[in-house]
Amino acid sequence: MDAPPADGLKQTAANWTTNTRIEEIAAALLAARDVVVLTHAKPDGDATGSSLAVVRSLQHLKIKAAAHYFGPIPAWLKDIAGTTPHHVYENTPMPTTTPADAIVIVDTGSWTQLEPMKDWLSMRTSIASLLDHHVQGNPDVATRRLIDTSAAAACQPAARLCLALLKAPTADKLPADVAEALYLGLATDTGWFRHSNVTRNVMELAGQLLDAGANHVRLYQTMEQNETPGRLKLISRALNSLDLRLDNRLALMTLTQDDLRESGALPGETGGLTDFTQGIASVQVSGVLLEVPGDKPGTRIVKISLRSKPGPVDVNAIAGTLGGGGHVRAAGAKVKLTLDEAKDAVTRLVAEQLS
Repeated sequence: MDAPPADGLKQTAANWTTNTRIEEIAAALLAARDVVVLTHAKPDGDATGSSLAVVRSLQHLKIKAAAHYFGPIPAWLKDIAGTTPHHVYENTPMPTTTPADAIVIVDTGSWTQLEPMKDWLSMRTSIASLLDHHVQGNPDVATRRLIDTSAAAACQPAARLCLALLKAPTADKLPADVAEALYLGLATDTGWFRHSNVTRNVMELAGQLLDAGANHVRLYQTMEQNETPGRLKLISRALNSLDLRLDNRLALMTLTQDDLRESGALPGETGGLTDFTQGIASVQVSGVLLEVPGDKPGTRIVKISLRSKPGPVDVNAIAGTLGGGGHVRAAGAKVKLTLDEAKDAVTRLVAEQLS
């Protein structure tokens, strides 16, 4: 849930807008021979679902396409992707020899989140199309941009693209493998239809995708009932660090690199921790502060993930102040602070909005 660096926020606010139509993106892909589909590093369910749906749609049309994923890679990605063409890179940048005559970027428009592929992509933005639902991004990431900030997930505009590519009248007419990928993103970015971003449109699309053959039970078991011992130990450490502030309206948890190493958890297993503190009745804002390696060997920075309940606090504005961004109810940033300094900064910014 990272966002553009702070020095790009003014440009972002002015130019981060839609400048194309789904039909134009579809036409560019239909004319292509080799399509590369990209998304943010450390792909989540929405990033994975929207990228796989586009690749699978193109495969049905006999157009060569593959998704490219950059680590940390979640343990479930192999099962979800299956035989769909995809490439995984844990600690390496985009290979300079990767061919493409068309590019699709889904679920992000931030150079910060596209860092492992920046050198490759920055030379090819003229052939890139973007589908996103975040309120901030870098407009120079792609020549064609379709940004739907009202969408609960990137899979909603991705569904429109799949419909246009396959000439399907409604989502229930999509191939089952495309529908299942789209359902994955829609379900996970709404917390399995629990979050405040759920709308009638979300539920109608979900119903159509189920009719098309999306296997809800399989997806839920793969994503939510497949925990590792390391993940459970990490959850224990996060909960043990719980710090309730501002009259129990702010819940913060912290994790260090030692916590990850000693618990045996993988870097991709740190997501979803804010769900636990969101269950506290008094809590308006939940945050997880994760210590991650910095740009230089031996240095540390803090990755902040924030979630808020419906109410006065806009965590996107808070993250924006810290050089990040996202959504009103879910946002994040990376800061060159210690864990204690980052906690104090978040506390101050939340307190200002609560007051």
